[in-house]
Amino acid sequence: MEKIVAQGLLYDFYGELLTEHQRRIYEDVIFNDMSLSEIAEEQGISRQGVHDLIKRCDRILAGYEEKLRLVEKFNQTKLMVKEIKELAGRYKESGNEALIDKIEEISEKIGQL
Repeated sequence: MEKIVAQGLLYDFYGELLTEHQRRIYEDVIFNDMSLSEIAEEQGISRQGVHDLIKRCDRILAGYEEKLRLVEKFNQTKLMVKEIKELAGRYKESGNEALIDKIEEISEKIGQL
């Protein structure tokens, strides 16, 4: 399940950089949960051809992430936003000025991503 989520995220960020043919087949596997045999029959190619194309797409998408780190930055930003929300909630409860300093520090980090 984690692999499919990771593939979906990579596709969300970099899928437009694949060819139309690659996108169509990759979407069938990742989002439409079709088997390699079903896709092969539908596309008129071999099951091995579908398998190879999916592996190639995985490598291409992982290569983009290795260079650009957009998914990593997205995940870091999500964690920091969650921390900001928690700190803001605690500030409302306590009125502690140190929490505001921490919120400002995190927001600066987000700005640097």
